[in-house]
Amino acid sequence: MRVYRTLIGLVLSTCLLLGTVACNQSPDIFQSPDILTNLTRQSGGYTTQLASADGIGKVYMGREIAQVMGHQGAYWLERPSRSGQENPNAAIAALDLPSDAVVADIGAGTGYISFRIAAEVPDGQVFAVDVQPEMVDFLQQGKAEQAITNVEPILSTAEDPQLPAESIDLAIMVDAYHEFEYPREMMTHIVEALKPDGRVVLAEYRAENPLVMIKRLHKMSQAQVKREMTAVGLSWEKTDDRLSQQHLMFFRKR
Repeated sequence: MRVYRTLIGLVLSTCLLLGTVACNQSPDIFQSPDILTNLTRQSGGYTTQLASADGIGKVYMGREIAQVMGHQGAYWLERPSRSGQENPNAAIAALDLPSDAVVADIGAGTGYISFRIAAEVPDGQVFAVDVQPEMVDFLQQGKAEQAITNVEPILSTAEDPQLPAESIDLAIMVDAYHEFEYPREMMTHIVEALKPDGRVVLAEYRAENPLVMIKRLHKMSQAQVKREMTAVGLSWEKTDDRLSQQHLMFFRKR
């Protein structure tokens, strides 16, 4: 008990010395019972902490970034039950895309969404962007097997989707944004890639609903998404509620 009190005293002293840098964090950070795991340090707009079970220990605007699902889990993206759980056709219908739209699917994985969007834009193009070379290989393979000509797989970095400036009408991220290692940098480049008045759409499982049986760090609240998108110069336009478990949130370039 004496040692514990001494540790608490050290933490409080650190808070007094560092002020808001160490102490004025979102309550989301402070969920571990061990107060020593919650000491954070500032680093380029991010903070770090001891990683939780499903996180990477990097915190952005009060949210710990989730671990990336590796290419070994590609089968999960193509699971037969996904269509019933997520209703991708309804999500794509909500985009209301013209046939010549240029769309970037960021975090495209195996192309589950990319190839469906490609069918909706026969006169346009889909950039299927992923940070994992193995996923880009899956995209290339799927493109060849399905004889799809208007999908271009792109290998991105963790900070840059590698898209030309003002080249896309829409960027969509389906259950992917919460895993971005550098969300601010990635979104800044995505905004630069949008044409004037271009849009960003995020589909994220609803953190507000405890009945959505997805791991905590793989869900996001509307408030958190709005906060992070506003920070990179996007304006919230609407939230479409047609999906039963996910927020489908629309933003427009300011």
